[in-house]
Amino acid sequence: MKRRNFIKNASLTGVGVAVGSSIIACAENKKEKNTVATTNSKASLPLVIATWNVPNATAKAWDVLQNNGSVLDAVEQGVMVEEADEKNQSVGKGGRPDRDGNVTLDACIMNKEGDCGAVVYMQNITHAITVARKVMEDTPHVMLAGKGAEQFAVESGMKRENLLTDASKKEWEDWLVEKEYKPIINIENHDTIGMLAIDKNGDISGACTTSGLAYKMAGRVGDSPIIGSGLFVDNEVGGAVATGLGEEVVKTVGSFLVVELMRQGKSPQEACEEAIGRIVTKPNSNYKNFQVGYIAVNKQGETGSYSIHEWFSMTKYQDGKNENYQSDFYLKDKE
Repeated sequence: MKRRNFIKNASLTGVGVAVGSSIIACAENKKEKNTVATTNSKASLPLVIATWNVPNATAKAWDVLQNNGSVLDAVEQGVMVEEADEKNQSVGKGGRPDRDGNVTLDACIMNKEGDCGAVVYMQNITHAITVARKVMEDTPHVMLAGKGAEQFAVESGMKRENLLTDASKKEWEDWLVEKEYKPIINIENHDTIGMLAIDKNGDISGACTTSGLAYKMAGRVGDSPIIGSGLFVDNEVGGAVATGLGEEVVKTVGSFLVVELMRQGKSPQEACEEAIGRIVTKPNSNYKNFQVGYIAVNKQGETGSYSIHEWFSMTKYQDGKNENYQSDFYLKDKE
């Protein structure tokens, strides 16, 4: 199989594998959601936003901020909720494995000073985001990979554990029978979780964590742990995180692009929309067959979210309200 076709088909599997929901359920969820979460004036602080419908994660981050925790603590502890949730089969423990049956994790974190840390292709450690933070704070490096990342985590006091749950193992074994890729976009509730938070002083931090594409090639790394692709924060401007088909986000250095567009004066919503535009207008783009979504926040606390296809959403905790918003999307007026 040619590389281009393999990446397209294999990547779509990770975006499209169901986690117990259905198209009907997704449609019903839409009815319960608010409309696009954008703001056009100075917002009240603090606030937390995250990709997909993850109210427990945003609630944890909000609680940290309300108890005078740092904004970096908030995003770390927020996404840890999803890493520990075995029912979320695309993050942390219980994540879907690669084609060899190994659950491999990617994560990155970035603070208000612009420091960052990441781990890629790490196994046997649930909280990849915590290891990424330790890389940032306790080593001279930005990124550790594979066995090196795992060894560093253990030396830092974290325990090894089997991340392949019975549910994910059973699905993988079923997949092995045919090894066919039959992707359906966005029937899952959520995949990669990316989170951005601003404290009451206007300082920003971000985190991103994932188990990557289901049944990917061993060694595959997407955008999530790549600073500038899956996550980027500039405390003078704002922050952005991405979700969806990582190969396409990497090609456009998407999160960095969103922040740079905000630096040029665009609102978070405008920046997210233009970043999606950079993907769909590329020559030979196959965008109708994959999903990418961005969320962003600027220094003033304005937010934005946008995706290629319908069903992407953003959870936002602000003014004591923890709400999920359906994002606007590129194909709304194109189909």
